[in-house]
Amino acid sequence: MPKNLIFYDTETTGIHKDFSQIIQCGSILTDDLLNIKDQQNIGSAPLPWVIPQPKAMLTNKKINSFNSNVSHYQMMKDIQYQWKEWCIDMPSIFITYNGHAFDEELIRRQFWCNLLEPYITNTNQNGRLDLMLMIHNIAPFFSQEISIPLFDQGPALSIKLEHLANEHGIDVSDAHDAISDCKFMIGLCQEIKKQIPEVFESFLNISTKEGIKNLLYSEDFLALGEVYRRHPFKYPVVICGADSSRPNEICFFDLSFDPDDILDLDFSEVNKMIQSGKRDLPLKKYKINKTIPICSSKLLKKNDHFDITHEELQRRANVVKSNEDFFAKVSQAMEDRIMNYPEPSYVEGTIYSGGFPSYRDQDLMKEFHLSDDPQQRIKISRNFEDERFRILAERIICNEYQTDIPNDIKGRYDELVNERVQTEGKWGSVEKALQDIEKLLDEREDKEDLEILMATKEKLLSMQK
Repeated sequence: MPKNLIFYDTETTGIHKDFSQIIQCGSILTDDLLNIKDQQNIGSAPLPWVIPQPKAMLTNKKINSFNSNVSHYQMMKDIQYQWKEWCIDMPSIFITYNGHAFDEELIRRQFWCNLLEPYITNTNQNGRLDLMLMIHNIAPFFSQEISIPLFDQGPALSIKLEHLANEHGIDVSDAHDAISDCKFMIGLCQEIKKQIPEVFESFLNISTKEGIKNLLYSEDFLALGEVYRRHPFKYPVVICGADSSRPNEICFFDLSFDPDDILDLDFSEVNKMIQSGKRDLPLKKYKINKTIPICSSKLLKKNDHFDITHEELQRRANVVKSNEDFFAKVSQAMEDRIMNYPEPSYVEGTIYSGGFPSYRDQDLMKEFHLSDDPQQRIKISRNFEDERFRILAERIICNEYQTDIPNDIKGRYDELVNERVQTEGKWGSVEKALQDIEKLLDEREDKEDLEILMATKEKLLSMQK
């Protein structure tokens, strides 16, 4: 089934997923042949309680956001509306670069913090693909077809997007602009599609859970690639277990190890390997709701990627797949893991820990977005069943409207801004940011850098007033 592709990138105030803010989001819609059909480039002002980090501003250069009259709430609403419009007639694959670690998490959190649907990139038959993880597979297996630039003259590799784009003749003079980075991704995909079309198509196919499952349970062994500490690694693998209590988590068997030495291990030894998580063990854990850097061994152009023949690796794969007892032991060990994550102390971090909104709260969110009346929105905020959504609604209300806000709501909002601006915490510190600026001003000579630092300093000082 053909799908549209949506390339997107964000520019942000910092790198903390809970406390940084998107100040620009660029999105480009293409068909599956990579022909551009539409695009959106939108930005917003930083929220009053979000601290712009000097190094982030030096990277993205978006000091014009300090004077934007577009609110963060309006920007996130517009992004979601546009993406849903693009997906009405045909499901889409959302493509990012290192997005599963950062951009996607920020988008989800900031949709959620604005009472919008957080999971639109992987629901309603949409898929998501992290192009950087595709490069993890290409670097060890297809570097003759897709050149990977060296880091500092080598032998280490650089898989930064701008370096890859430059390697393939794409103009990177406007790097770290969200819409430009989308164009870099499209250019890189065009090169991949031209040189290794079957690999490109395979990664589009595994952008959904259904697609990745089809590959995992196919007959042939799989080629898993990684770039770790700037060096490529490659593993022949086959699925050997799945956690029924956490449906996204699976385990691979590294066929570099002779299964005859591993399959008869007792449960305690298998469990020890699962709990360890070391990279040099025969069992490797992955999540199917994120891009896994794998492809079918049938797509490999050469037969000498591994020290073992493909015939022997396929034999080993068949042995592992046919051993139901080993699959059960690995699956049980995966399920027995105790995952102790500390309960988030701030509402921004509770997207995954506090449960989904009730049907009543979902209806109230829709009503909240449809209304432009502050009094109606205040009334809605007081009726949320989940306190988190009341808190988030109050923040939107106080940032969107300046007058006629009840004292209790205004008081909670003022406490938030005061805490984030006047104290130091996981969100950073205005004082620390100002100190960083003074240090950077002494180190930098470039005129544009100095202008960015001075504008950021002015913004930070205005937050303290």
